[in-house]
Amino acid sequence: MMLPDSPQNIVVVRAPSPSVHYIPSSMSGDNIIIPTQNQQPVHSFGQPVSESWCLTSVKVIKFSFNWTINNFSFCREEMGEALKSSTFSANLNDKLKWCLRLNPKGLDEESKDYLSLYLLLIAAPNSKCETRAKFKFSILNAKGDETKAMESQRAYRFVQGKDWGFKKFIRRDFLIDETNGLLPDDKLTLFCEVSVVVDSINISGQTQINPVSDALLPAADKYCLERLKIQCEEILCTTIDKDNVADILILADLHSAAQLRQQSIDFINTHPQDVLETIGFQLMIRTHPHLLADAYRAMASLQNNIICPPRKKQRTV
Repeated sequence: MMLPDSPQNIVVVRAPSPSVHYIPSSMSGDNIIIPTQNQQPVHSFGQPVSESWCLTSVKVIKFSFNWTINNFSFCREEMGEALKSSTFSANLNDKLKWCLRLNPKGLDEESKDYLSLYLLLIAAPNSKCETRAKFKFSILNAKGDETKAMESQRAYRFVQGKDWGFKKFIRRDFLIDETNGLLPDDKLTLFCEVSVVVDSINISGQTQINPVSDALLPAADKYCLERLKIQCEEILCTTIDKDNVADILILADLHSAAQLRQQSIDFINTHPQDVLETIGFQLMIRTHPHLLADAYRAMASLQNNIICPPRKKQRTV
């Protein structure tokens, strides 16, 4: 099996637009279940029971994409020049946008007798967001069956603008040979399956949920795991008290957790006398003074929005 490669400094030249057929993608994968301390994994009969345990939960979203190119034999791209498909994603709300990139006459001198095919991450929530994904390319023959499939053997790391694929996907002469039935009516149909790692977390049987959420929020923010980030925010919101609200506000500010940040500020405004004298709040004033300013602005805004009863009109004689 040929390993995927990732070219650098490729000049992409757009050719006359081929026909592109987009098949709506589908999602699969179960929701992550974060166990509490008492929710230990079920042991089978005869399996030793340990005093502690760990559950690794990995969520993967799978989706597919079809790209049909009409009149393939008329493609004029030279070696190193490429065609691009339309963008696709796991669902309409997914911020990760992908496309396929095809070099009909190869990527370079070494692959000039082949088609080169790559999966390219077009857009991500931010330029530093890292995504791990496996992929599989194949050609649909005249009967609609997959053939000449090539699959990545591991999940590769993608960032915005990064691609992975196969420099020698299929020999051009084999593809064009009519007896192989891969170009019915001069149509090339490429089929791509993508498996994207969404969440990956370890949960220990001896770890309380609050420290877990505290530790997972930075990781969820770094790797753009939006669903996990929301779960951490929701859990931490339920733990806010006068002693930890300053620490939680700093954590929320550092990792752009808007919901958690607002909840923390609301708590401070609701319980100012309880919070102001705590060690955590005094430390926050010295290390993160802008958060104090944000809290005061929120308090001022709240007071300005209080509706006062209208003043009575004075009687005139």
